[in-house]
Amino acid sequence: MSENQDRKRTARERLQQEREQHKAREKRRRVLIVSAAVVAVLGLAAVVGVIAANSGTKKDSGSQAGPLLAPAGVQGKDRLAIPVGADDAPSTLTIWEDFRCPVCAQFENLFRDTIHELVAAGQIKVEYHLATIIDGNMGGSGSLRAANAAACAQDVGDFAPYHDVLFQNQPPEPDDAFGNNDRLIELAGKVEGLDTPGFRSCVEDGKHDSWVAKSNTAFQNGGFRGTPTVLLNGESVFPAKGSEQISPANLKKWVTEANKGKKPGTQQSAPAPSPSS
Repeated sequence: MSENQDRKRTARERLQQEREQHKAREKRRRVLIVSAAVVAVLGLAAVVGVIAANSGTKKDSGSQAGPLLAPAGVQGKDRLAIPVGADDAPSTLTIWEDFRCPVCAQFENLFRDTIHELVAAGQIKVEYHLATIIDGNMGGSGSLRAANAAACAQDVGDFAPYHDVLFQNQPPEPDDAFGNNDRLIELAGKVEGLDTPGFRSCVEDGKHDSWVAKSNTAFQNGGFRGTPTVLLNGESVFPAKGSEQISPANLKKWVTEANKGKKPGTQQSAPAPSPSS
């Protein structure tokens, strides 16, 4: 009787093991399918970006009138980079984006948690650069209006969360919903403490429009293929770095390799008012 029970138990254990192995194989298969789909979508950005970048001059926002007022705390060449993370982080991730760009939203939604994790650990500083190529390609002003609103959020130290909110609530590419300042102010309500009279005034007055236009001109003159353009320590990682396709896991690996033997960053400066350019 005991021997029979042992055989039954062994059979149940073997069946359970086979089920777990099947589940593991199915999980790996789903991951591979999703990863392949993501790579395919992101790979299209090279082609889509070329079209958008080339046709973005149709309604070039580089001719915006008004004084060039940079947001608080911007850095880099011509003070066009919005920094997020420790200033002394051992690696820098440079990202050129357009808030109306659907592939930018796909990139952000896939890599957001990874980038936040690397920033919080002091492994990278992110330098965001804003472009308005979709306005030129599709018409409208949503790229410019959203970029100005994001610059207004930077003035009070809320660029990062507002940046995420914009991409999480991005309208379809042909829909110029971001061209409506009221919509941008409404979304600011999702960031605690951001919707203030000062922020509203900054958005409605287009305070940083000319700075955004200058950033877009730098993008157009930079020889980039399209948005998003992603550089790790100056080396392009999009859509591939060497023989490896970009993925959250690979981004972590590349940062770890670049930071080997280096201390995490700890010095993070709050945005300070920038002089007019």
